[in-house]
Amino acid sequence: MKLQNVLTFLKDLKENNHKEWFDANRSSYEDARRSFLEFTAKLIEGLSGMDPALAGLKPKDCVFRIFRDVRFSNDKSPYKTNFGAFFSKGGRKKPFAGYYVHLEPGGSFAGGGIYMPPGDVLNLVRKEIYYNPEKFKSILYSDDFRQEFGEMFDHKLQRPPQGFDKSFADMELLKYKSYVVGRNVDDNTAGGEDYAAHVLNSYRVMKPLVDFLNQALDQ
Repeated sequence: MKLQNVLTFLKDLKENNHKEWFDANRSSYEDARRSFLEFTAKLIEGLSGMDPALAGLKPKDCVFRIFRDVRFSNDKSPYKTNFGAFFSKGGRKKPFAGYYVHLEPGGSFAGGGIYMPPGDVLNLVRKEIYYNPEKFKSILYSDDFRQEFGEMFDHKLQRPPQGFDKSFADMELLKYKSYVVGRNVDDNTAGGEDYAAHVLNSYRVMKPLVDFLNQALDQ
């Protein structure tokens, strides 16, 4: 299936991000949303073969709303100019690592991990890394992983987190506030027939990271 209609709608929305235009083009939105839900269903089907814990997910459990929360933002544009979905055990609202897909003209990507978790969850992840650093590094530094994603997003503390031995040899790995990776995707690929297969291939490479992170949270 192709998502070119979704990219076209999002491009038009970016140029007309106000309620009057959205209401006048609601049928185009519904068509784009329906295509994206079908796309997420295909990703769930593929992910279920890798991880049975995701088998019961429904697209509505994973897809984010297009409506922005503008209460605390200087940008009062009412709509997001992307479609996104997060696939994890129990759905996007649960505090588990998982897989993310982002569709946006000029800004699409496939990613995953655990993003800005609360302090107690982040502490569990750090402990898992602290006690199993070699396993974690074997994932991050494998040839397939580095070729697909490069390095994790560099969102880190300036100083070592509290509660850990400051002499720990891999302290830099504990400083992350999020443990996430991603790969950018051009519009031709994102709008093409094989985009789901492309995303699922990235997820296969990412799975050891997601499994490691969830091992810390499943105890």
